[in-house]
Amino acid sequence: MLASRISSIFKKMTYAALRAGRNPEEIKLIAVTKAQPDDKIIEAADLGLRIFGENRVQEAKVKIERIKGFNIEWHMIGHLQTNKVKDAVKIFSLIHSVDSEKLAITIDKEAEKINKIQRVLVQVKLSEEESKYGVVEEEVENIIKVIEKLKNIRVEGLMTIPPYFENPEDVRPYFKRLRQLRDLLLNKYPFIKELSMGMSHDFEVAIEEGATMVRIGTALFGQRIKEEVI
Repeated sequence: MLASRISSIFKKMTYAALRAGRNPEEIKLIAVTKAQPDDKIIEAADLGLRIFGENRVQEAKVKIERIKGFNIEWHMIGHLQTNKVKDAVKIFSLIHSVDSEKLAITIDKEAEKINKIQRVLVQVKLSEEESKYGVVEEEVENIIKVIEKLKNIRVEGLMTIPPYFENPEDVRPYFKRLRQLRDLLLNKYPFIKELSMGMSHDFEVAIEEGATMVRIGTALFGQRIKEEVI
């Protein structure tokens, strides 16, 4: 079942890329494992998936400790509180959700302690939803300038979580806005290449609009198990 789901998603990713005249190899699949059991993650790794995304630092810490022996890259895709940064820097290759200068500076300090250059994306808020985190468009360049001056953090692109719409086409304008913002920034900051956008229900539209990373959970693993309180 998981093998066929993985195959189906990669086919959809490929066709979406080709429709947009893009190279499918430019796009990374991030398997979102929030509230998924270890055996599903291990099965996915056995089937060749190598990038896994977690929303919570504590849950990720426990899983990463239990799941060893695979060449897995872990990404932090959820909101990151400053009091969780110390652990996050130790376990995540890429943090998608930098949404303030304070958080960026804290990441830099903790990364310096362990002699690490922490890769990050800036999370951009493109809607008025109060539940969504992120930097407003007008402030994105400012936070990039702040990060550029720090030694132990490296920004590589942008991320967004748009509002949910039943029809994926309704999400397209948000993905397009993020790509246009990235393209503008590329003129001054050629390292702002990554676009983390698109989830299970809208990743094909996201790819057509330029996503380089798509974050897919339920379309891969099915419904989540009851979440543990960790």
